[in-house]
Amino acid sequence: MKIIHRYFIKEFLTILSILTLGISLIFSLLDLIEKVDNFMPDKLTVPRLVEYILLNFPKYLYYLLPMSLLICSLFVFSQASRNKEIIAFKAIGGRTKKLLYPFIIAGLLFSLFSFSVGEFIVPAFATQTLEFRKAFMKNADKLTVKEGIIWLSGTDGSTIRIELYVPENKVAKGVSIFILGKGTLKKRIEAEEARWNKTREAQGVWKLRNIMIYDLEKGEVNRAAELDYANMESPDFFTKGMKKPEEMGIVDLYRYTAKLKEAGFRDDKLIVDMYSKISYPLANLFMMVLGISLSVMSRIGGGLIAAGLGISISFIYWLGYSFMLSMGYTRILPPAVATWMMPVIFSVLAVYLFRNVPE
Repeated sequence: MKIIHRYFIKEFLTILSILTLGISLIFSLLDLIEKVDNFMPDKLTVPRLVEYILLNFPKYLYYLLPMSLLICSLFVFSQASRNKEIIAFKAIGGRTKKLLYPFIIAGLLFSLFSFSVGEFIVPAFATQTLEFRKAFMKNADKLTVKEGIIWLSGTDGSTIRIELYVPENKVAKGVSIFILGKGTLKKRIEAEEARWNKTREAQGVWKLRNIMIYDLEKGEVNRAAELDYANMESPDFFTKGMKKPEEMGIVDLYRYTAKLKEAGFRDDKLIVDMYSKISYPLANLFMMVLGISLSVMSRIGGGLIAAGLGISISFIYWLGYSFMLSMGYTRILPPAVATWMMPVIFSVLAVYLFRNVPE
């Protein structure tokens, strides 16, 4: 590797490290400030606050890395153009594209890194975050998910097991309710499913269907077609206590959608989220190419202008990408089209600009 390559890469990585770590920590800190009132007063310590910030750090790193790469590439090479360093490189017989090739490879490596973070690190830290909330935060959701099976406590102290929960339909499949007496199992209720029904009071109740009731005290077994059950928390409880799709890996999302399909449900939102786990990391590559191409093609100006341009382009991409995802969620567009439309458009733009970089 030439000395000039090492010079630019060293400067690029230094600025990128400061920028990425800084804004990721800022967003983690803002998340903490928003939720600090939920900490238990007797457990509100500095180490716990720092732990919460670090647990949320990978999530923000994953989402903010493309913007950081764009801003950093714009800043480094616009400064180089402004300081006549690119002209000096050309004067000694260098070609601009050869100078930029290592950064394209770096963009590809950052895309692979981002994919690994989203697939392995973010889900692992999300699990730890849920455990942290249960241990140190007020009104924590006492809900446990193991191998896709949900365990929770009913409002009457019973233990409830749910094989599959479908958030979009507010349906629980394979519900088992264990009602305890004085140290013994008093009654067991098995229901094929439970559906959330709104009541006239604008609250709601779970309606069990296809029920078997085992009364162990009386030694009886009874059947029922439907039964209202008011001792299970509302659907909001499940959404707060479970991982969100963006906090799950592709494998977890695939398994979950497969279970939904077996149960007769199709959640297009989850399918869109699964595709986005592959398409989103690609943003790191074309944001890098966009940044280096724009910065050497025109005199952008100082660091603040480069940063402003980077934020503006990132905002346009985020806006378009989010809009396309919403089109996929509402089934207006197929999941593959919704998740790949903006990455393809920006990739084509990045390739076009790079091919027109003046030598």
